[in-house]
Amino acid sequence: MARIAELSRWLGGADLRVAHTYLPGDRWSNIEGLPGFLDAWADWRKQEDDRLFVLNVPMLERNEEGVSDSEVRGLLRRGAAGEYDHHFRKLAERLVELGVPDTVVVLGWEMNGITYTHRCGPDPEAWKTYWNRIVTAMRAVPGQKFRFDFTPNRGHDAVPWTRCYPGDETVDIIGMDSYDQPRGQSFDEAVTEPYGLQQHVDFAKEHGKPISYPEWGLFRNGDNATYMRRMLAWLDEHKPLYNTLTDYCPHGVWQCDDNPRASEVYRKALFGRTDTEVPAPTDPTPKPTAPPAVPPTRPSNCSPVELGDWVEYWLGGKLCLRFDWWSRTR
Repeated sequence: MARIAELSRWLGGADLRVAHTYLPGDRWSNIEGLPGFLDAWADWRKQEDDRLFVLNVPMLERNEEGVSDSEVRGLLRRGAAGEYDHHFRKLAERLVELGVPDTVVVLGWEMNGITYTHRCGPDPEAWKTYWNRIVTAMRAVPGQKFRFDFTPNRGHDAVPWTRCYPGDETVDIIGMDSYDQPRGQSFDEAVTEPYGLQQHVDFAKEHGKPISYPEWGLFRNGDNATYMRRMLAWLDEHKPLYNTLTDYCPHGVWQCDDNPRASEVYRKALFGRTDTEVPAPTDPTPKPTAPPAVPPTRPSNCSPVELGDWVEYWLGGKLCLRFDWWSRTR
């Protein structure tokens, strides 16, 4: 958490609005949000209303242990049958208890690749069913306002990421992890390749979803200032809900000394930046079975108008009218 303030100073006081971390995927107890792990992140989020907390959540334990395709297929089918729902309910309850019910959940990221046990390729249909079960389980927790971010790797990878898309009912944001790879690829090729940056933007627009870039940075082409400049321009043009650059070597520009030219580009572009105009957050897909269990806090200078639970649910809260206007001087 200390690095957020340090990075802001390096960027001339730039206003950093997003905190992003990952749950360990080694065992279910960590995927449930081990007590103490998320507390500091939740405290940071609650300090300012316009901050965003982004949490990558593995869909299976042993997530980086090289599990075989045949075993992954069986695990996905067990998840699709509901065997693991209780782990995600526990995580949702923990996030609500910590006061961050509006967390952006990057669930099963880079599912179109081969790195993680929660990959989609061995059984896309089971993967989609399992994703939907997880989202349903987490949305059933009273007080939640989560947004779920579907984030593949850029490009085809092991399977076209469109084959893994679980549907508009359970996806709130369509993200993409985009690193400067493979070796020798130009930025224009990253835009136009099948399942690349342009297809990502177009797909999200077709489905009425905001975009994000939970991970991006340098990689196979070294200290590539052109990639850095073009990616920053892409972000400015397409205005994702949020983006987070991976900042360890070989990807980074602040904590990695291997990329001085790209670092200069990044720092110059963001130095002192305190944009007041940011993309409006989209509401999560509503859960149509019940009103929120936890009512919002009422401002001290207004009085609520009772309209009934269902009207207030679809309005997004109580209607509050100010009755103290006559006591104010002009």
